[in-house]
Amino acid sequence: MPRRDLRPPGLSEGERRAALESVACRVRAVPDFPKPGILFRDITPVLADPRALSLALDLHLDAIDDLVSHTDKVVGIESRGFLFGMALATRLGVGFVPVRKPGKLPAQTLEERYSLEYGTDALQIHGDSLAAGERVLLVDDLLATGGTAAAAERLINRLGAEVVACLFFIELDGLGGRGRIASRRVESLLRF
Repeated sequence: MPRRDLRPPGLSEGERRAALESVACRVRAVPDFPKPGILFRDITPVLADPRALSLALDLHLDAIDDLVSHTDKVVGIESRGFLFGMALATRLGVGFVPVRKPGKLPAQTLEERYSLEYGTDALQIHGDSLAAGERVLLVDDLLATGGTAAAAERLINRLGAEVVACLFFIELDGLGGRGRIASRRVESLLRF
């Protein structure tokens, strides 16, 4: 079955700037969440506004426009990576693969543990979700320290697939996330 390309035409520089401004002003800063000292970037106002959501998806697609014909699957990281990842996969005409916390996927999985600031966590992927040689766009809403994205990339590589780019809605500067996945192309729409 041939791919359906549901992408809008590329954005001009002026359209891109206006779209970024429109979307960025809807990202809510919530102090001291989930704990004191953290300034949480809440994307739910973007998701709730149909125009902002559409612009956010257009910006995601614009950021990886040169990779469209080089992407076989979109992998989204739980949970907000699902929100953008599924929509992007639909617009690109490719399949979507979820990467989840342990115990959430019903079939045989591969697991990858990774370090957090205060301990460890793990991610899982179905063992049959990607074929060797498939080219993958890895999507999540936020790049902070990069540990989650790096673990997801290792899972993808263990299945023999290749990450062609990592795409994030927001990147938090100063936390070193980009450096942990520097071997791949990293795109982020908004930086705080």
